[in-house]
Amino acid sequence: MTNTRPPYGADVPGLPVTRPDSCPFDPDETYTRLRADAPVSPVRCPAGMDAWLVSRYEDIRGVLTDPRLSSRGAGSMHMLPSYDMRDPLPGSMIQLDGAEHARLRRLLIGEFTVRRVEVLRPRIQRIADECIDAMLTGSSADLVRDFALPIPSLVIFDMLGVPYGDHEAFQRDSEVVMGFDADEATRDAASGRLEGYFAELIGQRIAEPRDDLLSRLIARGNATVRPLTVGELATLGVLLLVAGHETTASMIALSTLVLLDDPERKATFLTAPELAGNAVDELLRYLSVIQFGLLRYATEDVTIGGTAIRAGEWLVAAIPSGNRDGSVFPAPDTVDLGRQARTHLSFGFGAHQCIGQQLARIELQVALTTLLRRIPGLRLRSGPAMPPPSEFKLNDIVFGLRSMPVVW
Repeated sequence: MTNTRPPYGADVPGLPVTRPDSCPFDPDETYTRLRADAPVSPVRCPAGMDAWLVSRYEDIRGVLTDPRLSSRGAGSMHMLPSYDMRDPLPGSMIQLDGAEHARLRRLLIGEFTVRRVEVLRPRIQRIADECIDAMLTGSSADLVRDFALPIPSLVIFDMLGVPYGDHEAFQRDSEVVMGFDADEATRDAASGRLEGYFAELIGQRIAEPRDDLLSRLIARGNATVRPLTVGELATLGVLLLVAGHETTASMIALSTLVLLDDPERKATFLTAPELAGNAVDELLRYLSVIQFGLLRYATEDVTIGGTAIRAGEWLVAAIPSGNRDGSVFPAPDTVDLGRQARTHLSFGFGAHQCIGQQLARIELQVALTTLLRRIPGLRLRSGPAMPPPSEFKLNDIVFGLRSMPVVW
């Protein structure tokens, strides 16, 4: 039976964005009710754009694999009316479908295979150890600034051939682009600076190729029927740099907080290193740092979860809700480090599934095991209490911590 489409109106509820005071790791409690009673329901996004909120795991997978539900124009994630169906930037892989998306993905996929990223493990290990060496010269640190951010940032900067000395300016603009607080003009200006920076860097690599991902991407693009333009390369560079550090840095800090919050959980992680892979995927499921979901646009009439969706309507695939669906993950609000959670949705699903997921897994495994092994007395400076709400990124695309003062 197909549900009839309810009319949008003034009483459409807003996107569930409030985390419970009892546990900042949990998504809005509204999702529990929606999964049971209204798995596909109208929602009003922060700036007034109406959409269908999809909250069950299987329906979310359906949304992310249905070719009638497009990524085109949906990559902004800010859900602002002025972004509706804006033409994607050249090279914006997350906003393209079909052949255009496949063209770009084929040029990159070889850089992120399991075998290719496993070669990076020793380098990631050295970076983690160097960060901890620097921390141990004192008796306290900010885990975000001194550990969680540098590891994935140094790795992706090295891969791309971007000078790490430029990371502070890049980080400032990245935070603007990934947040909801700035207005459209400010966000566009930050995006413009990032793209301009990469356009200049790409010009240098065209003139003098090096052994880095950007140079290889230029060479591969030139070998195709339609070579990549500087604009496409610049957009891809920004996407890789932002995606290559922001989510992983947030996961490192939040995962450490989850492990420190429960001594038994921390002990399990340390004494069973063979569980590191499972543990990382369970933490990815539990934390679901893409906290507002993924947007899709219906190019024709479809039915999702028994609800009729008309061509031209938007959908929000609520990743945090799908990852807490008890029909797929028993006791979903519990952290079970031995759980086989690799089917989680934190890397998306389908054709647009995160291309760097294997790299992220290795970075998380190395960072967490090294940190807890080398600093067994690590604890929050504030004691057992959680950081205050002001330290959590509750209004950014990526859920995370602004800072995390620790001592040992």
